[in-house]
Amino acid sequence: MWQWFHKLGSPRWFYQTSGKWLPWLSFLALVFISLGLVWGLGFAPQDAKQGNSFRIIYIHVPSSFLALVGYYIMAIAGAISIIWKIKLADMVMVSAAPIGASFTFIALLTGAIWGKPTWGTYWIWDARITSMLILLFLYFGVIVLQKAYSRQGLASRAAAYLALVGTVNIPIIYKSVDWWYTLHQPATIKFTEAPSMHPDMFQPLLLMIVGFYLFYAAVLIFKIRVEILHRERRTSWVQDYFFSKKNK
Repeated sequence: MWQWFHKLGSPRWFYQTSGKWLPWLSFLALVFISLGLVWGLGFAPQDAKQGNSFRIIYIHVPSSFLALVGYYIMAIAGAISIIWKIKLADMVMVSAAPIGASFTFIALLTGAIWGKPTWGTYWIWDARITSMLILLFLYFGVIVLQKAYSRQGLASRAAAYLALVGTVNIPIIYKSVDWWYTLHQPATIKFTEAPSMHPDMFQPLLLMIVGFYLFYAAVLIFKIRVEILHRERRTSWVQDYFFSKKNK
């Protein structure tokens, strides 16, 4: 098991192996997202109270999920980088930060668009929305710390520690609608209960969530591969790999 773990932590092995995953992940993401969008935007029934404005849920909910999950991936990678000094884990943390920030921004933007017809305003200092804004700032903080030091090791440790400290915000985001009075509606999907949506609305949402996860995986792998080439560009295996590709 430990041999597999260290093999997975090899930038060379990951780069040479992950190239086989990207086409499949990208294709499946395209299929699921396309089906989910067509079904959700074109065929799902209107919401009884919100009308057609509820359809932004098919972008907002998957983006919100990945904003939270992406932060955990970043923080776990940072912890592995600190504890076991695995280079690839640090590359995962560096790569995951801007992707997670992008999904957090999309979640906030779509939430604001959704809020205008629902609450009558684009923004309110609601507990859920405010804690999501803090999450975006945490992502930005990790990105800035990664570039704030000339020494890569020092920058990585500082960013990893901030990522780990910031994980306390994730359960606050998730439970904010239960702990405080908030305009934000309770979670639509819960692991312990059946979804509070009609199946004709929930099924395309499920497709979109799966599609977004596949898209996230594909983009993260692509970004890690770029980071590997940037850091390992002077190594013999990178030069040999591209020399052999060029001569094929």
